[in-house]
Amino acid sequence: MAPPHASDDEPIQLVWFKRDLRVADHGPLAAAAARGPVLPLYIVEPALVRAPDFAPAHWSFIAECLHALRAALARRGQPLIVRVGEPVAVLEQLAATLPIVQLWAHEETGNLLSYQRDRAVRRWARARGLPFHELPQGGVVRRLASRDGWDAVYDERMARPLVASPLALRPLTPALDPGPIPSHAELGLAPDQLIERQAGGEAPGHALLDDFLHRRGAAYHQALSSPHTAWSGCSRLSPYLSWGALSVNQVVRATRARIGVLAASGDPADTAWVRPLGAFAARLRWRCHFIQKLESEPAIEQLNLVRAYDGMRPEQPDEAQLAAWATGQTGYPFVDACMRATAATGWLNFRMRAMVVSFACFDLWQHWRAPGLVLARAWLDYEPGIHYSQLQMQSGTAGNTTLRIYNPIKQGQDHDPDGAFVRRWVPELAGVPASFIHAPWLMPPEMQRRTGCVIGRTYPAPIVDHEAAVCRARAAIAAVRNQPDTAAQVAAVRERHGSRRPPPTPRRSPRIHPGQLRLEL
Repeated sequence: MAPPHASDDEPIQLVWFKRDLRVADHGPLAAAAARGPVLPLYIVEPALVRAPDFAPAHWSFIAECLHALRAALARRGQPLIVRVGEPVAVLEQLAATLPIVQLWAHEETGNLLSYQRDRAVRRWARARGLPFHELPQGGVVRRLASRDGWDAVYDERMARPLVASPLALRPLTPALDPGPIPSHAELGLAPDQLIERQAGGEAPGHALLDDFLHRRGAAYHQALSSPHTAWSGCSRLSPYLSWGALSVNQVVRATRARIGVLAASGDPADTAWVRPLGAFAARLRWRCHFIQKLESEPAIEQLNLVRAYDGMRPEQPDEAQLAAWATGQTGYPFVDACMRATAATGWLNFRMRAMVVSFACFDLWQHWRAPGLVLARAWLDYEPGIHYSQLQMQSGTAGNTTLRIYNPIKQGQDHDPDGAFVRRWVPELAGVPASFIHAPWLMPPEMQRRTGCVIGRTYPAPIVDHEAAVCRARAAIAAVRNQPDTAAQVAAVRERHGSRRPPPTPRRSPRIHPGQLRLEL
């Protein structure tokens, strides 16, 4: 039976969807629906669409999520309302013409624009006398007084039952025009250029999660470092978490439930899954840990966590070097393959993400901000809290003890020994033998001609000497570390943002610092 229509003057609950594009495990939607008719709203914000960290592929994914969300809400009785404009203006227009009595949304930890936007909406709601309920999601804690209690809060939140989606929503009367979901052209965006983009929406996210927990995740802990195996061996859930088609609670609870079933089986084939899925669950915790840093200190989108490093790198990028890096023309095949794969697919496994940031910030000595914007636009799963925390960790400005400096030749030899990944994404090197694939400039001139890879003509010479560049970088970092006030600043950053969990038991032959792979999803 269809739900009864809301009367013209019946109080309305407005639910503002942002980066939470789902009906399942959606606290604001459930709370609003329990109190009366719901106006579900998504605001397309031109300021965010025009921002330097936004890309056409982001809108493709969001738009698919919106179409799916509109259909899911319509099946319950009231479709999603979409409006384009500045949020305060959109909300004021609705509140001036409809009997809206409460505003509901999730807390969001986004970029500075969204932070300022949320503050403006709070001021507007207070001035209007409109209660604005912002509910937490995941393990990120607003106004966290100390990191000492964060782990307990995370555990408590992940133990909560998922929020059931409302079975029915009362259609608004008179019916509101749902409004079109704008096209790229209507928003002034270029066409989406990704050739292997993941599809947006709750259903693809749930299908991917189920496939990972039952088929692809068996070797997760072994598959995540190499670009050969990571594309299928990682969960690939990151864009669904970033844009809210799935909640982190849904993924954590599904993973824990699957671990419980497998551990109780007694079948060695089943119990072998426990370790990789446990590693995945740990990375979901670390995901929230890093987003918490931006929640607690929004300025890290623009400023070094340890301010002693201010001025160490040039504030303005070397545009020619930045462009060569961004387009995969550095002359280092593994770096170039990773950047071209990113540009084509919108995804890269975490270790390779760390390597390309390391190359930009240590080899090319770029400030992390400009490469960070390139990658924010390139990665479909751009999550500001993870993005800026990791940029600073990988560039050495976060107070971490270990410098994450990657040798691009060794990384290629370790993770793409036969050069298949390089040959796929850098076809100029298709004829180069494996012994030279990661350092083709070492080929004798005759071999270069024979393989069709002539350095400086068909493929660029290395843009920088890695060893010399790293030597200069280490010296510059050491000079800052030796300054009198640096240690106190580092200690303050660790006190404010550092994990309180004990470090993991090291592997017998650790190949990386234990913090380097914790965000791979």
